[in-house]
Amino acid sequence: LLFMWHKKLKRKVTINMSKKQVVLCGGGNAVHVLTAYVGALEDCDVSILSLFPGEAERLRNSIPSKGIKCVNDLGDDVYGNPVEVSDDPKVAEGADVVLFALPSFTHEMYLRALKPHLKEGIFLGAMPGEGGFDLCVVHNLGSEFVSKINLFALETLPWACRVAEYGKTVEVLGTKKEVEIVVSPKKGESTQSTVDLLHHLVGRLPIMDPASNFLAVTLMNINSVWHPTISYGFYRNKDVNKPFDEPPLFYQGADEYTGDKLAKVSDEILEVKRVVLEKYPELDLSSLLCSKPIKVTEVSLIL
Repeated sequence: LLFMWHKKLKRKVTINMSKKQVVLCGGGNAVHVLTAYVGALEDCDVSILSLFPGEAERLRNSIPSKGIKCVNDLGDDVYGNPVEVSDDPKVAEGADVVLFALPSFTHEMYLRALKPHLKEGIFLGAMPGEGGFDLCVVHNLGSEFVSKINLFALETLPWACRVAEYGKTVEVLGTKKEVEIVVSPKKGESTQSTVDLLHHLVGRLPIMDPASNFLAVTLMNINSVWHPTISYGFYRNKDVNKPFDEPPLFYQGADEYTGDKLAKVSDEILEVKRVVLEKYPELDLSSLLCSKPIKVTEVSLIL
């Protein structure tokens, strides 16, 4: 056991070096859920890294002694406590798993900060991992190092979730049935070992289906495909300068017009796939499947 006093934590922290060391990057909804899930596991220690100014201190001071409570849609509530919440990337030294739950525009900032502290053989991934996550990792960490780690990305988050009380309680509103995952394992490592690890961290659901490659995940980007389309469909005929009587529902507020637009965006993605394969026929994009008409009742079920 390694005992240390972290001046920013203002409390004694015990890190068990025999446990799997998991570092979560971010501080939003998904990090709250992951902290509860992973922190509740007996064989894992979880730490949080946030480079957003002031966020680490705010989160650290908000977490009660019992940890973050996750109201789980599939079972009992879960409590998990991080061993450390920091804005110092050194928190990732010796980490076995580093998981980004961040907007893609922040990936490069975190990778640059983490580069001196990541060890070979680490599991490094993002949920979601759109926006060319693999290219960003190779650009910042180097192809030689990347060949010695297990790199992965999920097409979306495993759940719809919202923080109910910052640092204290988060709700899983719905666990998705399945999500696509793409894995680039280190030499001698199987893709399945990464899938098994993630199921251990987040639970048996969602089922994680292997995607063709990182490009397929980037093209089928939930955040850039669904979110702007649904937002436009909802606000297109509304006066956004006037306050709403109540907070609008996102997925449940979609109408048939929005469903039609989602289908057309899906068709555009398939057209990009067709053009790419014409130029690079050896590329495997088989996980980008044919679209079908999207009914408004299906929107919340798919997500």
